[in-house]
Amino acid sequence: MRELLLYTTLGCGLCEKAKVEIWPALEKFDLRLREVDIAEEEALMERFSIRIPVVGLGDLDDVCGWPFDREQLQDWLAARL
Repeated sequence: MRELLLYTTLGCGLCEKAKVEIWPALEKFDLRLREVDIAEEEALMERFSIRIPVVGLGDLDDVCGWPFDREQLQDWLAARL
């Protein structure tokens, strides 16, 4: 099963809001959500510290950043899967 990565960190309130938009896409696209704490990698902190929540499929140059709604996320995923 392929993973949808949610770049997040402890205490990210917007990340909790993003999860509400993400859950329907997981089933639709047969994905598993994996949360990646950007605080654990300096490179991720530099790239995403003021942009989280951000979701992706592994390519750090091709991500879907907040704000997004359910439809926008599903359109983004449909174009890549």
